[in-house]
Amino acid sequence: MKKSFLPLAVLVCITLAALLTVLQQYGFISFPAEVLLAVRWVGIAVLLGYGLQKRSLTTWILISMVVGAEIGYDFPAFATNLNVLSKIFLKLIKTIIAPLIFATLVVGIAGHSNLKQVGSMGWKAIVYFEVVTTLALFIGLAAINISKAGEGIDAGLAQSQEEIAAVPPQTTSDIILHVFPENIAKSVVEGQVLQIVVFSVLFAIGLAMVSEKKRRPMLEFCESLSETMFKFTNIIMYFAPVGVGAAIAYTVGHMGFGILLNLFQLLATLYVALLAFALLVLLPVALLARIPVRRFLQAVSGPVSIAFATTSSEAALPRAMEEMEKMGVPRKIVAFVMPTGYSFNLDGTTLYLALASVFVAQAAGIPLTWQQQLVMVFTLMLTSKGVAGVPRASLVILLGTVASFNLPVWPVFAILGIDELMDMARTSINVTGNCLATAVVARWEGEFDPQPETGLVETSNPELTQDQPEEDRERKLV
Repeated sequence: MKKSFLPLAVLVCITLAALLTVLQQYGFISFPAEVLLAVRWVGIAVLLGYGLQKRSLTTWILISMVVGAEIGYDFPAFATNLNVLSKIFLKLIKTIIAPLIFATLVVGIAGHSNLKQVGSMGWKAIVYFEVVTTLALFIGLAAINISKAGEGIDAGLAQSQEEIAAVPPQTTSDIILHVFPENIAKSVVEGQVLQIVVFSVLFAIGLAMVSEKKRRPMLEFCESLSETMFKFTNIIMYFAPVGVGAAIAYTVGHMGFGILLNLFQLLATLYVALLAFALLVLLPVALLARIPVRRFLQAVSGPVSIAFATTSSEAALPRAMEEMEKMGVPRKIVAFVMPTGYSFNLDGTTLYLALASVFVAQAAGIPLTWQQQLVMVFTLMLTSKGVAGVPRASLVILLGTVASFNLPVWPVFAILGIDELMDMARTSINVTGNCLATAVVARWEGEFDPQPETGLVETSNPELTQDQPEEDRERKLV
């Protein structure tokens, strides 16, 4: 009974501390700053106590976000120095991506020697990606045209000390050529996920065509590499709360909560549009595909929290792949669909680019017809392929496209002030959408075997959580 009241106590303490701080900031109440500081840290102490009892990695990642925000608010100078910890976490994660994708794809394709299924998964995934991203595009257009957040923007907001380099406009040939690797080592170094996927698929198809005697050693190597990289991921995930907390602390420390007051209407438009997309598109898709929604939300909570704090979909990729496999999606489908989705299924980024491009025109006072808006956002959707793993790369793409349509650049720099806060939301939707895509394609292939939620809860050990290694959970279920 005592444990059942603890989450409620934690929620009350954190809510009370946040509410008092907001009321103080807007002058509704007047308390000494030291009192409010003490109230907030008491709430955090209760939260830490809950984390010690829960002992779940996802719980600790969420707790670290709260602690990081508080450190950034109370000690901004110190918080800005913590950025090195978040960069360490991102670097460690990026070392996993290439070998994990290569090994899992090779085993999934060559290990089963079912090349027909690769083609089946491919066309189903592409059709799904294009339908869902098109819906995201129209929701973004509708949101910005309803809110008209760009009208009346002060050009002074565009002043920024940060510079972003424009990219040259990309032709259709450039986009197509970018898919294929010319040097796999170069693709790995540059983090070109789609090129790594293409190389891995072709390598696996070639391996499937050789004799069993010559195929077996390479398959055994890739199987070993795949398992090792998942264990490598588990090791790095122990550092995730530190990296995530440091990322949030840095964001709040160098931007402050006050940035929410600037361009709040644009920020609110994006968050409402993303929420509408989740409720009107992702949720119905999950229900139609008979995906257990509660179990799915549990599986994606960890990867989404990492993506939200680091503003990088790539940082969440290894954990997302592992969680979807635990949920019941076969590894070969996870390994093919999810990395491919990082280039073709950027739901949050597509919605953001549609919204931001029209915002630029509104801020500049340039009216656009629906036809002009559609041409612009479809161009953005094409040029955004492959940018999911790079924080704020969508802003660079937006800048290059705006220049190619002869629109002024200063509204893009106005967006720069709150882009990090926008990036958190759109990256979270990117990860959620790609996780759902793997489950949907698995259902279409008739290979989705969702693990029953009761099997993870009704165990003799109350400390068993979804964050424990898969073999531990299997032993517990047996």
